[in-house]
Amino acid sequence: MSRPSAQAAVPAGRQSTPTTLTCVFAVTRTPPPADVLTAAHGYDEGGPLRLVAAGPLWLVAQDVPAASFDAASLGERLNRPEELERCARAHHRGVAAAARPGPVVPLPMATLYLGDLNAVRAVSDREAELCALLDRLCGRTEWAVKVHAAEASASGAAGSAAEEAPAGGRAYLSRVSARRRTRSEAQERALAAAHEADRELRRYAVAATRHRPQSEQLTGRSTPQLLNAAYLVDDAGREEFAGALGRLTAGRIGTGIEITASGPWIPYSFARLDQEWDGTADPEGAAPQHEGRP
Repeated sequence: MSRPSAQAAVPAGRQSTPTTLTCVFAVTRTPPPADVLTAAHGYDEGGPLRLVAAGPLWLVAQDVPAASFDAASLGERLNRPEELERCARAHHRGVAAAARPGPVVPLPMATLYLGDLNAVRAVSDREAELCALLDRLCGRTEWAVKVHAAEASASGAAGSAAEEAPAGGRAYLSRVSARRRTRSEAQERALAAAHEADRELRRYAVAATRHRPQSEQLTGRSTPQLLNAAYLVDDAGREEFAGALGRLTAGRIGTGIEITASGPWIPYSFARLDQEWDGTADPEGAAPQHEGRP
């Protein structure tokens, strides 16, 4: 997940410094009932979640202390991994509460305004685009699919190299060269299998996008991530997508890859106003993966 920055709309000529900021989690046309907002909570430092009317749209918002959420304080906090994770989960809780009754457009984490009026103005300026996006997301959810090189094949190659390291001479060099070719060919086959899985899943999705593969440090795996993709799936076609995913997962034995999937999620990856959807092609500038999902 890329690190967001505080977005504050500052009215011209304002001199006083506010004690609280309006943090907006999501935009919707189907406001959640009061009991849903009461049961949920966003940032621990802030007040209760609340609704802000913006014409036909509603904002799910929270008052947060300016001292903790100004640009300098927030930037320092988000430089600490544990604090970044805590903020991401708080943001997801707010978005999830907003999404209970219907589709939402999640805003970037820490979208902040000096007050409700500025927040309403910012949303009203893009009302038509937001309404169109809500129409496109209605009745659809996101599924995350990750493909890694299989652990067994990677460890086996490393083990063979270690066993023969003490050997010397031309025969040893020949074996090393052959092993490198074999490893390279195996990596190419695994990558081709990952791309094949992606093509198959796109057949059952409204849209799809590829995120940047995550590092081994982030995934906790010793093998590279070959595919980090998200698929937007119609609720009516969820069983077909799940069936295709199951067939791919079961059929990957011996292909050098391992497939993991999760969902359904709020469609974070497809909620950008600047995205263009063309069938299941990758949208340019796709939103980064949201790590706040549990």
